[in-house]
Amino acid sequence: MNFKYLMYYSIIFFLMGVNSTVFSQKNNPNIVIIYVDDLGFGDIGVNGAIGVKTPNIDTLAKNGLNLTDAHCSAATCTPSRYSLLTGSYAFRSNAAILEGDAPLIIDTKKETLPKMLQKAGYTTGVVGKWHLGLGKGKIDWNKRIPLGPKEVGFDYSFLIPATGDRVPCVFLENQEVVGLDINDPITVSYGSRIEGYPWGFKHPELLKQHTDPYHQGAVINGISRIGYMKGGKDALWVDEDFPFVLTDKANDFINKNTEKPFFLYFSLHDIHQPRIANIKFVESSSMGPRGDVIAQMDWCVGQITKTLKKHNLLENTLIIFTSDNGPILDDGYVDYARELVGDHKPGGIFRGSKYSVYEAGTRMPTIVHWPKEVKPGTSSALLSQVDLYKSLACLVKQDIEKDAAPDSQDFLKSWLGKSNKGRKFLLEEAYTYGLRMGKWKYIKPKKKPVPNWIVQKFVDPGFREEVQLFNLDEDPSEKNNVYKNHPKIVEVMEQKINAILDQK
Repeated sequence: MNFKYLMYYSIIFFLMGVNSTVFSQKNNPNIVIIYVDDLGFGDIGVNGAIGVKTPNIDTLAKNGLNLTDAHCSAATCTPSRYSLLTGSYAFRSNAAILEGDAPLIIDTKKETLPKMLQKAGYTTGVVGKWHLGLGKGKIDWNKRIPLGPKEVGFDYSFLIPATGDRVPCVFLENQEVVGLDINDPITVSYGSRIEGYPWGFKHPELLKQHTDPYHQGAVINGISRIGYMKGGKDALWVDEDFPFVLTDKANDFINKNTEKPFFLYFSLHDIHQPRIANIKFVESSSMGPRGDVIAQMDWCVGQITKTLKKHNLLENTLIIFTSDNGPILDDGYVDYARELVGDHKPGGIFRGSKYSVYEAGTRMPTIVHWPKEVKPGTSSALLSQVDLYKSLACLVKQDIEKDAAPDSQDFLKSWLGKSNKGRKFLLEEAYTYGLRMGKWKYIKPKKKPVPNWIVQKFVDPGFREEVQLFNLDEDPSEKNNVYKNHPKIVEVMEQKINAILDQK
């Protein structure tokens, strides 16, 4: 064979390889993680909600897999989000609830879930609440922020920078403030007070809702926030517009990426405080503002599925619907919500809430919907969100980089309902640590006193100076501490939790 023909066939085989790669990428499913904020296990219809209807979520469950023992990795928001995107327990990086001007806490040199999916040919986007820090600290909000979603693997981002109750009250698109007038620059301060927007503790007459002392900083849109702010008037958000702004951006991302696989991390603000429902959803529940924003959140879910269906993508899109931590009832705003109306139990039969090491702190409503692969049903497999990293890597046939996702395990078959095998041990992070081993729940004793602000919110975080052990098969509400009756179980679980915590 002469050189001309050799080159000809080499090019043909190369193109065949390229086409094969493109074909395999097109056959990978789109992946949408819908990450709700502060939604309890019992807050959706399929898990027994009373006083609010969630028809769109219930439809996902009816046609998908309802996971009844799936957990976020921590009982608060920033740590759970960190673990989801890094495959690493939050305590390894001292990840905790961040202020609105905190630096980015994800190491940009390491592989992340979106970076791994980019290698598999995915276009990646994040829309909604971020709360993982930005920049290196001392953020200049009047320029593009140099460290953020782009640097950790997202091709597109549209963000609430931290939380709805924290300044700055502006959206970021691809790490720049949306609608900013350069002649009205933004200044943000946490700690020292700055003149600018009125302060809630000085001007209660401006407030739509009164607050606890923690939320009495800058008043924007009639809501008093954590922190102080001035400038950026044209860029300020309107809380009541969140469901439409965020859903439109998420749908726009889908509309623009129909030709090859995409990963959308849709991180809803609801049902986090302040709970401000759009007029479209006011009185859509019998629970007041908390129920109304659950209904609002459900509407957002429905809009995403409609868009996927419009593009004939729903059949081959893996949707994972879940929450970042358990429900919080006293959220710092006096909104007169009726959270416990009738027989409604936000955490279901489980004890605890946000901040708590008890089950309701991390056992999340979790639904997996992928008609092409997932059969409708229910699974009790013991799963953690930290495992989504390696499970999805298995799905898209990607190797994990060295030192990446150290705590993640591959349970793809269980996430898809093809196996009921779950974790042998599952760590639950809160202000102390819990460990699951099958039916057993161990809680590590802790002598450090409960922070006053938690006590003020009437949350039982699970602190005790003695070991706690519960048999969840017999006692799912964790009422009866049986550690004295099972010293060998305590010993095994104590050794395991200490081994996990000692790993660095």
